[in-house]
Amino acid sequence: MQLLNATHGIKGELTVPADKSISHRSIMFGAISHGKTTITNFLKAEDCLSTMSIFRQLGVRIEEEEEKIHVYGHGVEGLQTPTERLDAGNSGTTIRLLLGILAGSKISAEVSGDDSLNRRPMGRVMNPLREMGADLKGIEHPDLPPLRVTGESLKPIEYEMPIASAQVKSAILFAALQADGETTIIEKERSRNHTEEMIKQFGGEIRVEDKVITLAGGQRLVGQNVAVPGDISSAAFYLVAASILPDSEVLLKQVGINPTRTGILDVLIEMGASIQEMQIDQQNQAADLMVRSANLQACTIEGEIIPRLIDELPILALAATQAQGTTIIRDAQELKVKETNRIDATAEELIKMGANIETTDDGLIIHGPTPLHGAIVDSHGDHRIGMMLQIAALLTDEPVELNHPEAVNISYPDFFTDLAGLIKEKN
Repeated sequence: MQLLNATHGIKGELTVPADKSISHRSIMFGAISHGKTTITNFLKAEDCLSTMSIFRQLGVRIEEEEEKIHVYGHGVEGLQTPTERLDAGNSGTTIRLLLGILAGSKISAEVSGDDSLNRRPMGRVMNPLREMGADLKGIEHPDLPPLRVTGESLKPIEYEMPIASAQVKSAILFAALQADGETTIIEKERSRNHTEEMIKQFGGEIRVEDKVITLAGGQRLVGQNVAVPGDISSAAFYLVAASILPDSEVLLKQVGINPTRTGILDVLIEMGASIQEMQIDQQNQAADLMVRSANLQACTIEGEIIPRLIDELPILALAATQAQGTTIIRDAQELKVKETNRIDATAEELIKMGANIETTDDGLIIHGPTPLHGAIVDSHGDHRIGMMLQIAALLTDEPVELNHPEAVNISYPDFFTDLAGLIKEKN
């Protein structure tokens, strides 16, 4: 697919897709709660549709209206043994959180994914769940999908997280809801907290004191209304595009600004970006974001901010290619076990376009600013790499050809159309 060019900039306003993390969890919490949950602005992209499909296979009634999804939950005890293997597609969130839910259920199930997901390690989730008494087995390989889960009675644990991972933390929390006693999780660095927030929203009690989370088992959750804000991870592509293209101004409507997710804003502002928060909705943690062209300066991205922007590091790497100076990204080993090795994929593809980037064991060193040129590039089947490369293509008038553009459907099916609208509006 030939990518869009827009060396003259982009302009306009846009509502980005619904938050993927919250969309997944709203289906899951609806399914394990008692009563009806209504979800407004659910993300109908491949990953979240995989979650919806799995819970239907587990016997949960889910009805779709034009703008709403209704989930009729009967608690974890209401889940039914599926008649065939559950397919999580490309979604690491789906499979990892599902393991936590099924670990303490009354059913057994097999769960698998696509080729990419079946290469992603699950041991980091399976180990703490096994400590709780979960019966989890790799069918072909000890810690890779496909996996077999047989529900067991779970005991509480105190678990010190070896890495900052919201998926691992969330799997333990879902299991802890079914354990006999109080589970404690000690985080290395704070990661996104949507699971903790939604436990409260659905009527549960959870204590969070700095990096220590305590949750008692046996709580009865009750169905709720969930309004899903825009996804800051999808907004990130426009935040960077408008910052690095000349004469650009884009208004992004009602983007989620949960503080555990806004590392991208902190870093871009530190680099000199012009980003304004407006129309702030405190209850739903959302705001309109106005972003304008700016001259960016290099910075160092490391430490506790990394979990708050882990998914945005590829697009931040692109921003760094246009910033004055040398940007260093450290402590980002987690990028190696995403849909692809995002450290290598980001560097490999941007180098094809003329960027000056070095890889390290835990990140990237990016020298800027460098002009980018046309090339044949590849998404590596990774939605965030594919979208980052389209933003990179805006910077050159030369043709950029993208292999495997369909990867963007994982989180943002309308990405190319939405971006084209901002280019057209500018013209």
